[in-house]
Amino acid sequence: MIRELAENPNLYQQPSGRRRLIKDPSGRFAVWLSLGSDPRSATVQRVRVGSDDVETTLHEIRSLLSREGREGAEWEIGESCTPPDLVAQLIELGVGVDDEEPVAHGMVLRGGLHESAPEGVEARRVSSVAELLLARQVQREAFGDLRGDDADTQADFAREGIDGSTFLAFVDGEPVAAAYAAYTDWGLLLFGGATVPAARGRGAYRALVAARAADGARRGTPDLITHAGRMSRPILERLGFDVVARIDRLLDVC
Repeated sequence: MIRELAENPNLYQQPSGRRRLIKDPSGRFAVWLSLGSDPRSATVQRVRVGSDDVETTLHEIRSLLSREGREGAEWEIGESCTPPDLVAQLIELGVGVDDEEPVAHGMVLRGGLHESAPEGVEARRVSSVAELLLARQVQREAFGDLRGDDADTQADFAREGIDGSTFLAFVDGEPVAAAYAAYTDWGLLLFGGATVPAARGRGAYRALVAARAADGARRGTPDLITHAGRMSRPILERLGFDVVARIDRLLDVC
């Protein structure tokens, strides 16, 4: 199950507000819809189709996205997806490689993390709607995408501590990093950890991992699972995370 979580984490988040999970009734694919309409607001995961069905499935998913008002989607193709040449077929059909992060890795830390935040760094769960809004603003700056939709912030805060929790990290009292942990029966799914450029290298990202690990331990689900890109993977490896899956990332702009 841990490997499944590492490849397809979006399938195990709890939908809320306008965030939805659309599962194909036949189990051929799943599409996670987050806020917004741009291609990165939708994610296709867990594709299971025959070698002769890739083109038909692509057209079906594009039609679904169009009906939902989306401009495309990220495709996260784990090693368990079928057919084995799915990535090559999609590229041949016009789906592009995600140049920002063409490959991610599913990483797992079993049994929790025994590390505290560096001196001068504090990471904790958000405690108000204002802090949740602040966390999202920090993430936008960190990811270099200042667009955002905060209409669901009040409703999302009502689910804090139930479906998962949002965390802020502070360096010398200033908010510089944020992240989310989704709760599952098997462990915590780590999403969205990012630090604003001016504060990188100060330990804020590590502090966010440690705070979420402590949350998982309190819940009795200490295992941590995440998708790691080129920036986070070295940090996570130093913290003891193991790579358990490769995920090819494509970006389809409709």
